[in-house]
Amino acid sequence: MSDTSPHKPAPHSRKAPPPEPLVDPIADHPSYDETETFVGIWGHPIHAMSVAFPVALTFCTFGADALYWLSGDLFWARAAVWAAGTAFLFGLLAGLTGTAELLLVPGIRIRAPAWTHFVIAVMLLSLLGANWGYRLQGFEEAILPYGILLSGFNVLVVMVTGWHGGKLVFDYRLGTSKGN
Repeated sequence: MSDTSPHKPAPHSRKAPPPEPLVDPIADHPSYDETETFVGIWGHPIHAMSVAFPVALTFCTFGADALYWLSGDLFWARAAVWAAGTAFLFGLLAGLTGTAELLLVPGIRIRAPAWTHFVIAVMLLSLLGANWGYRLQGFEEAILPYGILLSGFNVLVVMVTGWHGGKLVFDYRLGTSKGN
């Protein structure tokens, strides 16, 4: 029997050199810190200002649907169709400004989380449009059961999208302005 086992290195083996430290190619990119928005008014980012409207109106649509379901009052069905349409139209504005930031600002464009937020926001925008379009042919009949379900799903998606966008702004300072 040999006194070298497969688990014990042979006495004449050399030690391997230490591994190279891992490098993040995104963080090393020259434009990594260029995250200030170009899409703003007097130093205020338009995307950050405009997202509040579709978010609030998505919740209003769901609330109006729930109040119609509870009361049967036609006012709430009419309010829901207006809130759904306005959420979609303001969502288009927020989407255009967000897309412009994504494509124009190099420090935002190179980050994968910014693209994830973009994909989720585009999905949300299509859901908001579907919710509005579904109600246009008969807003009262559209609420139960599918309108309220779609509104509830939209609330969940807007919460995820808003949380993710908030992480990008507050944790990574993407799309903000340094001010004057």
